Amino acid sequence: MNGDLLATARAWAEADPHEGDRAEILALVEAGDTAELGRRFAGPLTFGTAGLRGPLRAGPAGMNAAVVLRAAAGVGRHLLDTGHGGGTVVIGFDARRRSDEFAHLSAQVFSALGFGVQLMPRPLPTPVLAFAVRHLGAVAGVMVTASHNPPDDNGYKLYLEQGAQLVPPADRAIEAAIAAVGPARDVPLTGGHAVLGDDVLTEYVTAVVRALDPERVPAADRAALRVAYTAMHGVGASTTRLVFAAAGFAQPVAVAEQDAPDPRFPTVAFPNPEEPGAVDLLTALADRSGADVAIAQDPDADRCSVVCAGRQLTGDEVGALLADWLLRRGVRGTYASSLVSGSLMHAIAESRGVPSEETPTGFKWIVRAGSAAAPLVYGYEEALGYAVAPDVVRDKDGISAALAVALLAAELKAEGRTLLDRLDELAEEHGLFVTGQLSVRVEDLSLITDAMARLRSAPPAALLGRPVEYADLAEQSPPVDAVRLLGDGVRVIVRPSGTEPKLKAYLETVVPVHDDAGMIAARGRGADELDQLRAEMSAALGV
Repeated sequence: MNGDLLATARAWAEADPHEGDRAEILALVEAGDTAELGRRFAGPLTFGTAGLRGPLRAGPAGMNAAVVLRAAAGVGRHLLDTGHGGGTVVIGFDARRRSDEFAHLSAQVFSALGFGVQLMPRPLPTPVLAFAVRHLGAVAGVMVTASHNPPDDNGYKLYLEQGAQLVPPADRAIEAAIAAVGPARDVPLTGGHAVLGDDVLTEYVTAVVRALDPERVPAADRAALRVAYTAMHGVGASTTRLVFAAAGFAQPVAVAEQDAPDPRFPTVAFPNPEEPGAVDLLTALADRSGADVAIAQDPDADRCSVVCAGRQLTGDEVGALLADWLLRRGVRGTYASSLVSGSLMHAIAESRGVPSEETPTGFKWIVRAGSAAAPLVYGYEEALGYAVAPDVVRDKDGISAALAVALLAAELKAEGRTLLDRLDELAEEHGLFVTGQLSVRVEDLSLITDAMARLRSAPPAALLGRPVEYADLAEQSPPVDAVRLLGDGVRVIVRPSGTEPKLKAYLETVVPVHDDAGMIAARGRGADELDQLRAEMSAALGV
């Protein structure tokens, strides 16, 4: 078998048009490093929750020039086969290593297939690319980014017409089209693609500001809000500043060490605002500067994290706050969240008489919620993703979310209140919804498969001393590789991550709040119950 692996690696290297990638594989062959080659040739990258994503390394199981060439060719073939030949394809990229290279290679492939290619002028946020697909009437959009993944990763995110991510069966059809592409060296390339100017960015800024209508908040209240901000070494800073200026806010005070794009992400272990310690510099800056609210975006600015009075809010807390804010503004329609997100938003929507939906995980499903009678007006997922203006961007957007948070914070500040005060008010009205995670990162993906199998074969009958009902969500339509445990005031959903090598258990407990004096006691009880849930689920999963 080692001989077959070495022969396969040599054949791949011969077909790899990138000199550096080819040399990388040949060096492993010459060294006889079958262990590393086994990882590189374990199989091709697959389309997950957000397209292709993987480590920057040569071979079919990595992000490299050959993989990108074949991916672009496969996507192009799928577009031709589905009647979109000759249409516009928009291509964007972030500031990660090789992102610009992969974007330009893709542009050459789509141009050779007869598409009208529009390339973003420089590294820009993912939401700008998603906006551009609809704004320019494109048949597809490609964003070269790995979002919040570690520095050595990159990815290839695909949007089809109308600016939404692809869903089955298109993902499997595209995988098949990519598999049918011949050697990367033989993929036709041609120049002649267009490079967009700043008009598309200006239109995005205008559309976001128009959708959120900042004039509903008095100009003096907007100007008085103090915001601390970090781009987390990503590409969000300049666009966020444009949006805030256009909306009449003072410029946020920025974490200087993290403001400029830097693919090394030197100040954070993982460039993900969810990770422990990731917002420490932001929190310290907010404290020093007396900021009313602090906002962090992930590197491609499609996610948004919020810190208030030294406390980082959960995605579910921000999700509920923004839903409540939009409802109080009179925004009617469908409110949606992913099945792993908390339940408070649905309780709020029900109390206001508007429909809400729970969708499979991922914004590709969230943006498809709603109906003709009640179109989607808001969607969120607990992993810090929010669509506050889905008519502008049919995906999560950390820039429009940041503006919405600032508008809400400005309104509350004018009344002598904070985001935390509004959360307490919601808890008094609906109960204290406490959510959290048990998250296990693995090197060996079989550990995730084994843990899911253990849970399915012997699910717990009770959690927190309360009976729970078991449901395997793989049996629903569309099927989801997840398990749900649901009881009175307790809910757990367990699933493998779609973007990282993690097993995640999403935990929720609901604690009643009887009066103002009971809020501290309720929060203490909620924290204790969340800890107990983590312990119980860790035992059930064997992790």
